[in-house]
Amino acid sequence: MLHTGMLMINEGISQAILVSGESGAGKTESTKLLMRYLAYMGGRLASEGRSVEQKVLESNPVLEAFGNAKTVRNNNSSRFGKFVELQFDERGRISGAAIRTYLLERSRVCQLSDPERNYHCFYMLCAAPPEDIKHLKLGNPRTFHYLNQTNCYELDGIDDAKEYTATRKAMDTVGISSEEQDSIFRVIAAILHLGNIEFTKGKEYDSSMPKDEKSWFHLRTAAELFMCDEKALEDSLCRRVIVTRDETITKELDPEAAVSSRDALAKVVYSRLFDWLVDKINNSIGQDPNSKYLIGVLDIYGFESFKTNSFEQFCINLTNEKLQQHFNQHVFKMEQEEYTREEINWSYIEFIDNQDVLDLIEKKPGGIIALLDEACMFPRSTHDTFAQKLYQTFKNHKRFSKPKLARSDFTICHYAGDVTYQTELFLEKNKDYVIAEHQALLSASKCSFASSLFPVSNEETSKQSKFSSIGSRFKQQLQALLETLSATEPHYIRCVKPNNLLKPHIFENQNVLQQLRCGGVLEAIRISCAGYPTKRPFYEFVDRFGVLAPEALDGSTDEVAVCKKLLEKVGLEGYQIGKTKVFLRAGQMAVLDTKRTEILGKSASIIQRKIRSYMARKSFILFRRSTILIQSVCRGELARHDYETKRREASCLRIQRDLRMYIARKVYKEKRASALSVQTGMRGMAARNELRFRRQTKAAILIQSHCRKFLAHSKYVKLKKATITTQSAWRGRVARKELRSLKMAARETGALQAAKNKLEKQVEELTWRLQLEKRMRTDLEEAKTQENTKLRTAVQELQLQLKEAKDTLVKEREAAKTAAETIPVIQEVPVVDHELTEKLNAENAELKDLVSSLKTKIIETEKKYEETYKLSEERLKQAMEAESMIVKLKTTMHSLEERIADMESENKIQWQSLLTNKGVPPQSPDLASKVLENGNHANESITLNDLLLTPEKGFETPDNKPRRPPIDRQHEDVDALMECVVKDVGFSQGKPVAAFTIYKCLLHWKSFEAERTSVFDRLVQMIGSAIEDQDSNDHMAYWLSNTSTLLFLLQKSMKPAGTAGTASVRKPQPTSLFGRMTMGFRSSPSTVNFGAASAALETVKQVEAKYPALLFNQQLIAYVEKMYGIIRDNLKKELGSLLALCIQAPRTSKGSVLRSGRSFGKESHTNHWQGIIDCLNTLLTTLKENFVPPVLVQKIFTQTFQYVNVQLFNSLLLRRECCTFSNGEYVKSGLAELELWCCQAKDEYAGSAWDELKHIRQAVGFLVIHQKYRISYDEIINDLCPVLSVQQLYRICTLYWDDNYNTRSVSSEVISSMRVLMTEDSNNAVSNSFLLDDNSSIPFSIDELSNSIEVKDFLDVKPAIDLLENPYFHFLHE
Repeated sequence: MLHTGMLMINEGISQAILVSGESGAGKTESTKLLMRYLAYMGGRLASEGRSVEQKVLESNPVLEAFGNAKTVRNNNSSRFGKFVELQFDERGRISGAAIRTYLLERSRVCQLSDPERNYHCFYMLCAAPPEDIKHLKLGNPRTFHYLNQTNCYELDGIDDAKEYTATRKAMDTVGISSEEQDSIFRVIAAILHLGNIEFTKGKEYDSSMPKDEKSWFHLRTAAELFMCDEKALEDSLCRRVIVTRDETITKELDPEAAVSSRDALAKVVYSRLFDWLVDKINNSIGQDPNSKYLIGVLDIYGFESFKTNSFEQFCINLTNEKLQQHFNQHVFKMEQEEYTREEINWSYIEFIDNQDVLDLIEKKPGGIIALLDEACMFPRSTHDTFAQKLYQTFKNHKRFSKPKLARSDFTICHYAGDVTYQTELFLEKNKDYVIAEHQALLSASKCSFASSLFPVSNEETSKQSKFSSIGSRFKQQLQALLETLSATEPHYIRCVKPNNLLKPHIFENQNVLQQLRCGGVLEAIRISCAGYPTKRPFYEFVDRFGVLAPEALDGSTDEVAVCKKLLEKVGLEGYQIGKTKVFLRAGQMAVLDTKRTEILGKSASIIQRKIRSYMARKSFILFRRSTILIQSVCRGELARHDYETKRREASCLRIQRDLRMYIARKVYKEKRASALSVQTGMRGMAARNELRFRRQTKAAILIQSHCRKFLAHSKYVKLKKATITTQSAWRGRVARKELRSLKMAARETGALQAAKNKLEKQVEELTWRLQLEKRMRTDLEEAKTQENTKLRTAVQELQLQLKEAKDTLVKEREAAKTAAETIPVIQEVPVVDHELTEKLNAENAELKDLVSSLKTKIIETEKKYEETYKLSEERLKQAMEAESMIVKLKTTMHSLEERIADMESENKIQWQSLLTNKGVPPQSPDLASKVLENGNHANESITLNDLLLTPEKGFETPDNKPRRPPIDRQHEDVDALMECVVKDVGFSQGKPVAAFTIYKCLLHWKSFEAERTSVFDRLVQMIGSAIEDQDSNDHMAYWLSNTSTLLFLLQKSMKPAGTAGTASVRKPQPTSLFGRMTMGFRSSPSTVNFGAASAALETVKQVEAKYPALLFNQQLIAYVEKMYGIIRDNLKKELGSLLALCIQAPRTSKGSVLRSGRSFGKESHTNHWQGIIDCLNTLLTTLKENFVPPVLVQKIFTQTFQYVNVQLFNSLLLRRECCTFSNGEYVKSGLAELELWCCQAKDEYAGSAWDELKHIRQAVGFLVIHQKYRISYDEIINDLCPVLSVQQLYRICTLYWDDNYNTRSVSSEVISSMRVLMTEDSNNAVSNSFLLDDNSSIPFSIDELSNSIEVKDFLDVKPAIDLLENPYFHFLHE
């Protein structure tokens, strides 16, 4: 290799290295070592880069992956020939390269013999990363027909996964992009799926179809990877189209022919892919048209002889015959012919010539290839007729013979031995054409890479190349290769395979000797030893070695004599002097080169010494001059820089002064304008505040007058009751008269109870009146809504009629104007149609009357609407006043109940002390009532013995100190609970701590079983005060989570009270605001779930709920629904302003953009939809952080999306500028963002919110359809817009206009159909309205809320930490 590079550089001759040998002898590895060495020797410096060399070296793994396979003799056999041209410049560096390939073995893609393998790339792809395998739908190689025909799937010492990664890295190096790599492996995967398509007989005669569902799956996968039509792929495999002069005939293929068509498609796709890779590598490396020299490296298949030898082995062995002939011509023929021309003394040596074998194969017109091409051109030719033709033509040829037991085989005596070929597939493999259906299929592929493999050719090109022969084309390639080799200086490398077992350390002598003999190595050694391997012309010899004897050159012009003197001085013997050249024996040239190198080395040392001295002096002078010049330039540059700096400073000061003046004036103007705006706003706000204050003052005075009246009456009642209580207490201290006093106090207590019952009756009567008033108000509002809807519909219809009348008037005016213009003028005398003018004037007057009457009706309608609105406001005000009165009465009633309870407890204590002091026997047990914890009174009686036996336990602490009465203790506990839970105590295990703590306390205090208690009222009052700030969604979400959780725990704990003792209790109507709200939402409280909760969990216990607990349950339901409505309405309020901006696409005028210098339109309008998304995300995050039940979150977003649908759809129907094509695209892009938000929020929170946008989605989808005039009415109502009514569709169709493409709306027939249907439905009040109504009802039930939460979720919930430290709440630790 070093000698080759030196010859190229020194003598300027292109070189060629021919690597030959049997299959498996190591030709490919030797070629890689050669290319690596040549790339290193001819590479650039590190600073210049080595891209060309790297690409040349990295092309080997790429071509090996797609062109090498395991054969019987070799695990990495090259199934193609390769000739690499390395191009060098005049300095001996690589400037370009080119790769040529020869005869890829296409049949290996579909047919294998054991134990061979297919091409390496198939197995690498099956070992690819899991994501690639999943994307390409691949699997184990044993599952693919093209790979499982043998039992060999893996190679020892080879990891296909690592090879796949290395191949992709090499493809990156040679310039194949990642997209192209993905496309390449898509095609490889498609070929594997093609092989798994099996065929069976079809319904028709001689037809075929995919066999089963597995075959259909692989067919669909192949079509998906090819990115072509599935039906077209099936037709290209199962059918053929024959085009005749008169007609086109479609021919069905039987299953066997379909399999052949499938294999043909796989082979041609793989062949085109391999050719594309070679072209891509060549284009990436690049060729140098100005290259000085080249070194070619030929790596081509070795001589092959198997049990079954087909067309590929025939072409491979032809290649080796041609290369052997070239070797013979160079080593034997040309050498001896040159000896003869130079007339030197030598003896002629005989050698084996293989020209007769080459004539047998490629001679025209009687060679085997010519006969094969002739047979391929006849449609009815078969391999049998081809074999018979060969037998007849070459029956007397000494190199051709017919085997005895074969009918269509033939044997050729090659230089390396006899090879028997089977002709069964010769004709098919020799035809080089693509089936028209396959060409059309892949040319129409949506994959640009696949379609580029099959470019569409014109008819003339296809007619001229209708028949193409692989054999003829391969013969032409070989001829071009030999011409290239003949233009270079060849060097031969013979690779020898030591054994056929492919194992190390085994050397078979006979096998190696046979390889050397067949390759002509022994013959070349014999001739080289007998001849003169080194020869040089006289002038070259004298020019190169004249330095050995300079005295021989002086005064002599005879080159022959000079050469003889040089050789005599050196002392060489055995050389020959010819006519024009000097012939040297082996090794003599090396002796001459050694002596020449010594003389040149000594001369070079002297020259280097002198030149170094000269260069140093010259460098010093140049450096001194350069230094002086640089100094002068630097000084001038510094002076100019200083001047420029001062000049720039002065300019900066001037600019800063002017800029500060401009900024100060601008700021002054802005502040002045802002001050004026603020002053205007503040004056208006002050005026409005003054008006509001006066109204509030007037209302406060009225409220105070009523309140003072109520307080005076209450004070009188309290004083009266206090007097009676004092008298009762005084009488209780008298010994025997206390019993009489207590009886009188009991009678007074009964009187209070009667007063309480009377108040309850009054409250019930007021509640009934309020409900009646509410129902009347609801009916009035419904009637008002219906009347408003009818009025709006009438106004819209009148507006439409007015618009149509105006359009008619305009059209008639234009017609009149046109008619007036078209009337001819004769002699400048105008002709006027007075009748037409009068008619138009009359119609115009009628239209004006109609317009005035419509305006009058509109004004009357608006007046009626205002009167109705004022009447409803007055009734609402009256209802609110009645409601406030009920609340006051209820507060008074509860204060009386507490007073009665206090009196009873004091009486009990006094009675106990009296009995203790006087020793009265327990004769009156009915006078004391049992007092439960926290003021909860029960009807159960206790005996006097129970009070007498434990006096110390009831009224003394463990420290023997007197403690407060139970009434005061219970109030302190309730106050502690309220003080704790009113703060934000957070969450535990995703559940609100406040709700869980309240529930545990109520359960411990047995408040659910109490007939009377004030705990529930305190809780209701606390929740009502906490949610007064309705603008904070975070605060509302926190209390919604707590209230809904507490409601769930109450639902799971309560069960209906038993019949014993409670049958006579009548459940009164709710009297509070929330009770009446609950009655408004539900007709009866029967929906409350009193089912028993899970008895296995001790977290939630079942109790018999009494009336206060049931009433508290109803109040909690009302609070949940109220907070839900507040959060929903807040979100709607935020979205309302954004929706008004999102309905119409942005339109920024050109003039405004030019004046402003920049446009904010697009950015601001795109932020509207993003603002909606931000609002939704903010609320969703808030609800998640407060652990609001998912069912409530779903309902909130479902109703919100319904509101968005109503607002957008109604705006679309009422504004003509919104019914445009561009606006439809704009709204559609915004809806796509909402859909993306629903997908990200998931069904757990979004629910069916996306389905609520069906009206606007279908309307926008109709707007963005092209060619609407081609759509029928049935297609619109059945496919495009099934949800929209006829009125809505008619409205959209009549308002639509295309601002981009000026396309038409639907056809006039569709409009006529809609008008007919609208006329038929005109009597239906519902169908006359085309606008949507927003639903503001509560869309969930308590059962849905209860089912969304489970009791087991509360097992690990911890109560409030503040109460755990309180000793009176020790039960929370349980």
